[in-house]
Amino acid sequence: MYRSVNYNGLLYPVTEQEITAFRLQSRASGVTWAQPRTAAFVGLGCVLVLVGLTTLVICGVTVLASLSAMIADPNPIAVAGIILPIGAFGGLAVLSVYLVRWTMRGQWETWLKLSRFAADNGMLFSASSPNPQYPGMIFQYGSARQTVNHLRSASDRFLDIGNFQFTTSDGKNTTTHHRGFMALHLDRRLPHMVLDAKANGSLGFATFDRSQVLSLEGDFNSFFTLYCPAQYERDALYVFTPDLMALLIDNAAPFDVEIVDNWMFVYSNGAFPSLEPGLYERLFRIVDTVGAKTLSQSKRYVDERVGSFAPNVVAPPGQRLKRGFPRGAIIALIVLGVVFVLPVIVLFIAGAIAVAANGG
Repeated sequence: MYRSVNYNGLLYPVTEQEITAFRLQSRASGVTWAQPRTAAFVGLGCVLVLVGLTTLVICGVTVLASLSAMIADPNPIAVAGIILPIGAFGGLAVLSVYLVRWTMRGQWETWLKLSRFAADNGMLFSASSPNPQYPGMIFQYGSARQTVNHLRSASDRFLDIGNFQFTTSDGKNTTTHHRGFMALHLDRRLPHMVLDAKANGSLGFATFDRSQVLSLEGDFNSFFTLYCPAQYERDALYVFTPDLMALLIDNAAPFDVEIVDNWMFVYSNGAFPSLEPGLYERLFRIVDTVGAKTLSQSKRYVDERVGSFAPNVVAPPGQRLKRGFPRGAIIALIVLGVVFVLPVIVLFIAGAIAVAANGG
């Protein structure tokens, strides 16, 4: 049975007074994410100062040139050359302040709506939580890792829905990556299994050895590629029964799904839209169907290599999938081989043939 969810917090508009009151209340409560961020303000201030100084210099040069021209030969064009740059600089300053205020208002409006939505449904809202300690594959990459705009269950089984972001660097450029996620806590530890959805492309950073792919019955393989550790095929079939596979196809086909330790994760390739009721409706439906069936199907699971129900553990070979070599790296190596190695081999063979032909 599906849970009853109140979406009013996401749907109803909020006033400027309500946003201001929420901001003041949040900061007074001491939550970290609500406090003014010094680094952000410093960075924004530096950008505004740089833009302002650049504009001021350009306008100053233009005004001085126009002033010199007006002194030499007073005319309307020279006067306009003085007035227009000054007006442009003032307009840019006003626009910059407006954009900053508009951006901050939009952020606080989103936070207020999510906070109300969480409160209406017995959950807790957090705008950001640094370095989440989840075992899921997306949480192991990059730096500056944090969950943002996420909702956690306040009681009962642990559930977390939101966005995860992290940064990577190639030494020159830094990129921030965004992924939507849902984390559901399970009762039993299970072998590491990943469902790579065909609808959303590759898994991104995570690449697994293709020898671990398990083909399932019916048309399930048209929607997902299932990875499970070697020698754990029977365990995967114990969990992924035909009825669970049907629920996955009906409810979770656009998302990647990972089961690791005693967690089930659902991922999107991009960020979840934070104020979209339809998204939460679908994710809660996944919890109430796929999640509930996974819990039911796995409640008596025992790794036969351990042989005992009580420890609730999985033997080391089943705890993590083996990583594969990224396809992009393979292609790059092939290209390098063709460009650099192949010509050397051809020259060597040609030289050997020439020496043999000369009897040498």
